[in-house]
Amino acid sequence: MCRSLFFTFVRIGLISFGGGYSILPIIERELVNGKGWLTIEEMMEYYTIGQITPGIISVNLATFVGYKHKKIFGGLCATAGFILPGVTLITAAAFFIQNFSDIPVVRNIFAGLRLAVGAMILQTIVKLIAGLVQKRRGVRQNAIAVAICAVSFILSLLWRVNPALLVIAAGLTGFLCFRTAGGAE
Repeated sequence: MCRSLFFTFVRIGLISFGGGYSILPIIERELVNGKGWLTIEEMMEYYTIGQITPGIISVNLATFVGYKHKKIFGGLCATAGFILPGVTLITAAAFFIQNFSDIPVVRNIFAGLRLAVGAMILQTIVKLIAGLVQKRRGVRQNAIAVAICAVSFILSLLWRVNPALLVIAAGLTGFLCFRTAGGAE
């Protein structure tokens, strides 16, 4: 299992470009739909926890998945597998980027990569918003979930409220609103 964790996360690390949100479609395809190691709910929980814990979100997520399956050794295998491609590519790029960064072809490649990452982030956002409304919750609870999302979005967009404060406030609001009978999941 550790070998499988390692090589699965090497593959994920090789095809992951961009920030934390861009990895979600890849994690869903590989670990939820492909291997069945996670449910979509677990993926989102791990991702959320990865956002509020120190470190890189994607690395935290890999560590959580590895730990779920093989405890500490699994966490180490998944984490090592995920960071190996990035560290290797960054090291190689550090030697060559100075010489190639002004070449139009290289700039165009990076522009294309940014567009692809943007599309993957947009896909993830659509899935996250669709996931707000859950069949097992009532209309009132779904309305609260949408309201928490909307208020968080507005506060971050218009007033640039610190994301850590938004996560803490949304978590506390969710706890208070959903802890009533039938609201706890």
